[in-house]
Amino acid sequence: MDLIVILNAVFTRLLFVLHSIIGVWRVTEIKNDRLYWWLALLNIFLCLEMILTLKFKKGRGLKWLSPAIFFYLISIVPSLWLLEVNYGTQLCTNQNSPQNDTDIILFMKSIEIVNTLVTGCETAWTLGLHQTFLLLLIIGKWLLPIGAGITRDQLSQLLLLFVGTAADILEFTRETLEQDDIRSNRVLVYSILAVWTWSMLQFPLDLAVINIGCHPASSTKRLPCLLLCRYSADLWNIGISLFIQDGPFLIVRLILMGHFKVINHMLVFFTAKNVLVVMLQLYRLIVLLLDFRASLQHQPDRKGGEGYCPCELGDRNPSLPPSDSDGETKEHNTTAISLEDSPISSECQRTPSVVTS
Repeated sequence: MDLIVILNAVFTRLLFVLHSIIGVWRVTEIKNDRLYWWLALLNIFLCLEMILTLKFKKGRGLKWLSPAIFFYLISIVPSLWLLEVNYGTQLCTNQNSPQNDTDIILFMKSIEIVNTLVTGCETAWTLGLHQTFLLLLIIGKWLLPIGAGITRDQLSQLLLLFVGTAADILEFTRETLEQDDIRSNRVLVYSILAVWTWSMLQFPLDLAVINIGCHPASSTKRLPCLLLCRYSADLWNIGISLFIQDGPFLIVRLILMGHFKVINHMLVFFTAKNVLVVMLQLYRLIVLLLDFRASLQHQPDRKGGEGYCPCELGDRNPSLPPSDSDGETKEHNTTAISLEDSPISSECQRTPSVVTS
C-alpha cells in the first residue's frame, strides 16, 4: 500500500473534519447553546468512509463519485445553514487596542489578535467559513488520491471547472443574501439556501470530464443510450448548467427582480450572465444532436435492424466463441476488415477518447 496515498487520504479528510468542527463551534457561539455540538457527530460518516476506503480501496477513490466530499457536505452544510438563518443576530464590532506599542510585548499582542478574531466580527466568520468551504472542496479534490479510470489530465480539467463553479456559487449567495429586503424575509432566505445546497451536489460527482463508455446497442431504437455513451461528459456539463446551477440561479434572480422588486446593478448583471449561459448551453446541445444525427448517417445497415456503437464495431471480443455456421463467421470477419477503410473509422478518430475502467 502506497504510503503517500494513505497520507493524502487521511490528511484531506482530517482537514474536512477540522473545518466542520470550526463551523459547529461558530454555531454554538452564535446560538449561545452548547447542545449544538451534536452537529459534530455528522463527522462520523466521514470517519467511517475513510476507514472503508483505506481497507477496501487502499486509500484511492471511486471513478464516478467522491464519497469523502459528499460526507463533508453533509457535515458542514447544516452549520452554514444555521449561521445564515441567524445572520441578523451576529454582530461586527471594531475593537481598537491602545497604540502604545512600546508597552505591549509580542505575546500579549498575539493574544489580542486571537481575541479579536474570536469575538470581534461574527459576520466575517460566516463569510470566511463560506469562502474556506469552497476552497477546501477544490483543494480537497486535488489532494484526494484519484481512483482508477480517471487520469491526471482529466483531474486538472475538473479542478478548473470547480474553480469557476465555486466563484459563481459564492457570488450567488453573497449578492442575494446581503440585501436587507431579502434578509428580512425568512422564506426567501430558506429558498436561496435550498438552491445553494442543490448546486453543491455537483462537487462529489466526476462525470464532467469522464465519458461513460461506448457499448454495443442491441437495437437502433436505443438511440438515447448511444447518444449518452458518446457525449456523456458534454451532456453532464449541459445538465449541470441548466438544472443545477445557472438555470436555478436564473429563476431565483428573476423572482427577486420581478416579484419582490429587488433590483440593483449586480443582480441585473448576473441575471444577464445566467441568461447568456443558458442560451449557449442550449445551442451547444443542438450542435451535439446535429453532429450525432450526421454520424448516424454513416453507419452501415445491420441485419435484423441491429445497430452498434461505431467506435466498437471493429473491436469484437476475441474470447467470444465462434459461430456455429461458417457463413456467419465469414460475415463477421468481412465486416471487421471492411471497417478499416470505411467512413466509420474516420468518424471514430473524430470522436473524443473514452475512458474505461
